[in-house]
Amino acid sequence: MSEHQIKFYQTGTFTVGNRLLNPDQRSGQANIERYNSLNSGHRACQGCGEALGARYAVDAAMRATHGRLIAANATGCLEVFSTPYPETSWQLPWFHSLFGNTAAVGTGMAAVARVKAKKTGKPLVRVIAQGGDGGTTDIGFGCLSGMFERNDDVLYICYDNEGYMNTGVQRSSATPPAVRTATTQILGSHPGNAFGQGKDVPLIAMAHGIPYVATATIADLRDLERKVEKAMTFHGARYLHVLVPCPLGWGAKSSDTVRLARLATETGLFPVFEAEY
Repeated sequence: MSEHQIKFYQTGTFTVGNRLLNPDQRSGQANIERYNSLNSGHRACQGCGEALGARYAVDAAMRATHGRLIAANATGCLEVFSTPYPETSWQLPWFHSLFGNTAAVGTGMAAVARVKAKKTGKPLVRVIAQGGDGGTTDIGFGCLSGMFERNDDVLYICYDNEGYMNTGVQRSSATPPAVRTATTQILGSHPGNAFGQGKDVPLIAMAHGIPYVATATIADLRDLERKVEKAMTFHGARYLHVLVPCPLGWGAKSSDTVRLARLATETGLFPVFEAEY
């Protein structure tokens, strides 16, 4: 997928803006060619940024691999709202890993896929691993670093809503400074999350020298799709960090999810970039 320069007036609203774009540039919720990897019936909150980001990211990975894709998913909001036992909204082979070992599980899947492709002569099945910022920057950080260091053939996608939203909006190491959570100071001269804490995982990923690292937001779904498809052209470890505002945890209106993601980019609070090797 190539990048397009779109004028501001073309994206004022989805109803009018889409008509001013070429058909291949339009954002459509329904299309007979979509894989609908994350299908209807899930239990995400209204306006959930993670549900939107996962739907577009996984569908892009499915297109890039022609449907030869399997996913490992950490415990967290995305797992909880999409797979309340015995139901599932996933339309691809999908594995629920533990909170902290998703990268390692994805590594094992990739190894099995490589052996099966060699034995059978069939096309290689590709692997993505998914987790929130808690399961990625905190609990699963060691396994993720190991995946990077070994250069395992896995695309890891972190859906960053900047806190442990599923368990009550606690601080994570992706929570920005001064942000209020259930586990940060509510009083004093410096309320909210402390300055000088946390991890910049995209930069840490780059320090491992892996083939591809990128950040994205749900404010630009075409950019997100393009980066996923580009990531799938590489073999080896790849990392994509996606900002996905959480209306419940952020105390925002469900209708403001995309607007908040756009503001985070435009103000420089969440830099959007990509890097190779």
